[in-house]
Amino acid sequence: MNNRMLKSTLGKIACLTLATAVIPAAWAFKDADEAIEYRQSAFVLIGEQVSQMGAMIRNEKPFDAAEFKYRADSVAALSLMPLEGFMYPGSDKGETKAKPEIWENTEDFSKRLKTFQDQAAALSKAAAGGDLAAAKPAFMDVMKNCKSCHTDYKNR
Repeated sequence: MNNRMLKSTLGKIACLTLATAVIPAAWAFKDADEAIEYRQSAFVLIGEQVSQMGAMIRNEKPFDAAEFKYRADSVAALSLMPLEGFMYPGSDKGETKAKPEIWENTEDFSKRLKTFQDQAAALSKAAAGGDLAAAKPAFMDVMKNCKSCHTDYKNR
């Protein structure tokens, strides 16, 4: 991972973290389109992180314990962000691949996001040991949950 990419990703994470830590959801967005963009941005950043970890898991790129840990920590932090972008009034409309079932089954959807958050935290903890074989099961748990949620709640 090059230094420029690291700084760019860290900057995005810091901005998103600050926004969610300081501003309640009702004040965070000027409209539903902004809420949609927010949650989509969080998921793009999560996707970038899991893509790089997946490449290490599949031996497509050399395992770097520090990078893997950084990316696992990033996923754990980012996992806390998307929910408020779904709960903003009107965020079920607009340019989104989110299925209406999210708002029809908010309890199940919220539960799955909470499971994702817990699994991402477990992945971060597993990555702290610096052992890819030990972190792989936690990574696979995260990916299975992502796939399950995408199957039920995301249009392709």
